[in-house]
This record gives sequence, structure tokens and C-alpha cells, in this order.
Amino acid sequence: SPIYGYARVSSVDQDLSIQREALRAAGCTIIRAETASGTSRAGRTELEVLMEFLRPGDTLVVTR
Repeated sequence: SPIYGYARVSSVDQDLSIQREALRAAGCTIIRAETASGTSRAGRTELEVLMEFLRPGDTLVVTR
């Protein structure tokens, strides 16, 4: 089963590369990332896409 990864930062001046590296190290084969507020799931389109793709037996890894 695929291992999906999700990375998020709150602002455009933050860097996703450390999170992406951690997700790759955890074995993630598919990584989605976005810039969105951490206070709500609203507007997190990449997370919504991942949640739609997940099937029983899949793994989702989130770095923070």
C-alpha cells in the first residue's frame, strides 16, 4: 500500500524542504504540500485531496 505524506507551512516565507526530507525518510512515495493556516482545516485543498485518495491499508504521515 502507498505511504502518503503531507507537509504544511503557515506562510510563504517558511520552507517545506525539511518536512519533505523527513517524509521521504519515513518512506513516503507520494507527498503533497501546501501553505495554509494551522488553526483550521478549512482551505487545505492538498489535505482534502489526500483524504480522498486514502484507502484502507494506506498510510498517511504528517510531520507536525
